[in-house]
Amino acid sequence: MTKTKKLIINATASETRIGLLEGNRLVDLYVERHTKRGMVGNIYKAKISRVLPGMQSAFVNIGADRSAFLYGGDVMDSNQMASMGAQPNQDPRELSNRTPIEKVLREGQEICVQVAKEPLGTKGPRVTMVVTIPGRYLVLMPEFNSLGISRRIEDEAIRKQLTEEVERFRPKEMGIIIRTAALEAPPGHLEKDLKYLLKIWESVAEKRNKCAAPALLYQEPDLVLKTTRDLLSEDVSEIVVDDEQVFNQLKHFLEDSIPGANEKLVHFQGNDLIFDHYGIEMELAKAMSRKVWLPSGGYLVIDQTEALTSFDVNTGKFVGSVNARDTILRTNLEALEEIVYQLRVRNLGGIIVLDFIDMESVEDQQRVNDRLLEALKADKSRTNVLAINELGLVQMTRKRTRESMERVLTVDCAHCNGWGRVLSGESLVYEMVREIERVYLKRKQKDIKIRLRDDIFEKLMNEEKPLYNSLVEKYQLNLQFEPASLKSEMLEESAYEVLG
Repeated sequence: MTKTKKLIINATASETRIGLLEGNRLVDLYVERHTKRGMVGNIYKAKISRVLPGMQSAFVNIGADRSAFLYGGDVMDSNQMASMGAQPNQDPRELSNRTPIEKVLREGQEICVQVAKEPLGTKGPRVTMVVTIPGRYLVLMPEFNSLGISRRIEDEAIRKQLTEEVERFRPKEMGIIIRTAALEAPPGHLEKDLKYLLKIWESVAEKRNKCAAPALLYQEPDLVLKTTRDLLSEDVSEIVVDDEQVFNQLKHFLEDSIPGANEKLVHFQGNDLIFDHYGIEMELAKAMSRKVWLPSGGYLVIDQTEALTSFDVNTGKFVGSVNARDTILRTNLEALEEIVYQLRVRNLGGIIVLDFIDMESVEDQQRVNDRLLEALKADKSRTNVLAINELGLVQMTRKRTRESMERVLTVDCAHCNGWGRVLSGESLVYEMVREIERVYLKRKQKDIKIRLRDDIFEKLMNEEKPLYNSLVEKYQLNLQFEPASLKSEMLEESAYEVLG
């Protein structure tokens, strides 16, 4: 039986957070700071800065702080584009006979690219020449003559029906991918979706012909619209929004693009904060912890580095009641379920290593491996899992398109030379604002005193002044600030204190 899902949207002047609940449990979390909007999906007219034949890649200027990276596998020449007509179901990124990059690109050349991966750490964004424009039901590939369909649509009769329907109105020399959501499309809405995507591409093409590189040609919708577009399905029962302006924006979007979905839209007006009400704030706190406890008393230790993320499984307090083999197997089975959950909630990607407790039985190893593969089927991000090796490790990869929660919410600790992580000034300000709201909603008092560090006060009154003004106006508050003691200035736990 499919669990009911809910989209919970918390929006403020400075930050948007979206939680996807499945059976009242948080399974996906999206965060966007208004000072650092995501780049994935944006289309740019770019200029080649440097071609690296030895690495079959190039650095590309898209007008961002750091050069973008263009891998050879994401480069298309005119011959490869034309060849797609003979292979209608092939992904253009999977062509094998590629022309060497130095014969396709040159320094100073202007090309059209799309961001495929967000900047990460010291690395700039990764871009591709394979431009795709996603809609609710279809994805337009304007420069490739192909027709594909989501692998999640498994029924051959339905695949054939949808493919034939879309082929009837597919523009000549353009490609389309049919999304899983097409299964729920009302009559005529696949073609309507395509017309919407073609308008976007016409605008992109017009700008590309007029402007000089580097230039932004198309920006993906904001987090609320993009996430709703991609996650809304029949099993989503509610979309709950706490901000009236965002609620109205989403209402208009749903009226135009997803018929009937407005019935699911709810404006949250409770006496507590929306993420508190649905238990998401508590889950988010757990997702920031290095140690995660398992139901039996075992635990995971999660470490994220620039190169990879590791999960170490430990029996902890669980000693079992039968024998060592059963204890180890049960702990590992519990652990893998929690690992899959943490991958989604923390948005972990790239190389991932799972260090299960050693199992001598090949049968037990296979059981854990099979259960892991089964659990990963619910994850929309593409994964690749290798069998348990002789060291008892499972190596896997998970597609990464955006930064992990840890990278979004924290910064390197200045007091341990980056070996640890502490909450960023932004995160502390947003936490403090939410705590002030909690105090007001609970006590209904407008005079509130806050003790806080100087750097937090400066950030609140400068970069986050719109958020401060919004808070004061919303509840008609009289906020009084006093400095934190020098003794506590360096401690994250003492960054602020709402005294009431």
